[in-house]
Amino acid sequence: MESDAVALRDETCIPCRDGGPTLDAEELAELKAELPGWQVIDGHHLHKHLEFADFRTALDWLSRAGAICEEQGHHGDFRVGWGYVDVDVFTHKANGLTRADAVLAAKFDAIGSSEVRGT
Repeated sequence: MESDAVALRDETCIPCRDGGPTLDAEELAELKAELPGWQVIDGHHLHKHLEFADFRTALDWLSRAGAICEEQGHHGDFRVGWGYVDVDVFTHKANGLTRADAVLAAKFDAIGSSEVRGT
């Protein structure tokens, strides 16, 4: 590993333009190494199911994730219920996965990891 490599979670989401380039299979496989537990669905979006002890803890995690979305100007799609949050990430303008999606997923992984269980 190169010492000057920057972790995905430390990058900033770069907005894409309509129809911008999406990640190819090789690029995605490389980035996936930093995204444990994330599934690539049809090469189109990233998905992760997070489990929590209760609704409040899930909602608190979602609030922190939402703050990251606002800060980065890049937003995930969320479903929340008692003890879980489902997260889907993709770039709507590109209609697929971009590096910004991997960055956002890594930032989500960096918050509240001690509260997440059974992922």
